Amino acid sequence: MSGEKRQEQDARAEREWRKGRRERRKKPMTKHSAMQFIRGFLFALSMFTLIVGYWLALFYGTSWLYDYLNMRPAEVVVQLINSIGGMFLWGVTMAIMGRFFRNKQMIFFQKMIAAIRSMSRGDFNVSVEEDLHDNGPFNELVESINNMAVELGQLEKMRQEFISNVSHEIQSPLTSISGFSRALQNEQISPAERKHYLEIIEAESTRLSKLSDNLLKLTSLESQHHPFEPTSYRLDKQIRNHILACEPQWVDKEIEMDIELEAVALSADADLLSQVWTNLIHNAIKFAPFGGTIGVHITASREEAIVRISNNGIHISEEDLPHIFERFYKADKSRNRLSGGNGLGLSIVKKIIDMHGGSIAVESEPEKTTTFIVRLSLPN
Repeated sequence: MSGEKRQEQDARAEREWRKGRRERRKKPMTKHSAMQFIRGFLFALSMFTLIVGYWLALFYGTSWLYDYLNMRPAEVVVQLINSIGGMFLWGVTMAIMGRFFRNKQMIFFQKMIAAIRSMSRGDFNVSVEEDLHDNGPFNELVESINNMAVELGQLEKMRQEFISNVSHEIQSPLTSISGFSRALQNEQISPAERKHYLEIIEAESTRLSKLSDNLLKLTSLESQHHPFEPTSYRLDKQIRNHILACEPQWVDKEIEMDIELEAVALSADADLLSQVWTNLIHNAIKFAPFGGTIGVHITASREEAIVRISNNGIHISEEDLPHIFERFYKADKSRNRLSGGNGLGLSIVKKIIDMHGGSIAVESEPEKTTTFIVRLSLPN
């Protein structure tokens, strides 16, 4: 992604943050904020009452003392004694209260420090208890720490699942390659069996290579440093070329192609979108039945272009639809394994569409069609 593009995204994020901040400030007073306001008002009133009480106590106390001693200093000295005495009593009171509140705040800060240290060691199952009555100004900080712990915990879970999935995807072909390599050492196997074992080893090696290529591609796309070079070109011509490039595959399965491509001029990264159409069309061919039908339609309005790629193959269940674009997710695990899939193709498609500010969805009806719908904004 170019520097100008990153700067534009940073500026947009800052504008959204400022807008959210203004909206939070404009939010109506909630019950909690009303209680905070009342507690603050009562605290200020009690402090004012305490000052007045100190002054009255000193006024009447010194007056009684002067009468008892049968002497009264000059009025300016009386006022000076009352003022200094009031300041002394107020200072003692503030010192006692400050020590009390400081101890409570130190305990509060120690909890936050302990939570941050736990997260730095990789333990994200931490939560700082929010004391809304005593630490009002720091509640937003506490909430941020708790949210950060939850989000980091989710990222760690995703990382562990990613490592587990990669290990599983790598281990399976390696096991096959190792097993059939040992089988080839048997000199008594027939030439036909030897050829069959070698074909399996080659297929598993290709699968490993494809997995490595997809992992590198997905990592590059998610790093935000992948080149993004939009140009103006004809989307319908690009998709038509991909369909023709896949002709041997759909002709071999005797698939009927239902093609309707409206002429659309698009501003996008042609190389990245080429990967999208390659993955979607290959998937449509892969999961279409022998003699089935594949539809590729493009429609356009003033604002967007809509690409629909469908086939009448296996139905995707309702429970699988929300996860279909997740990495390593396979709605039909057995078939994906037979066809060499690794569950990364649709993740790459989703990432590329997101980079273009578009959207992708999937609809699947039992015993009818499964359709991937891509929406891309058009230049004004």
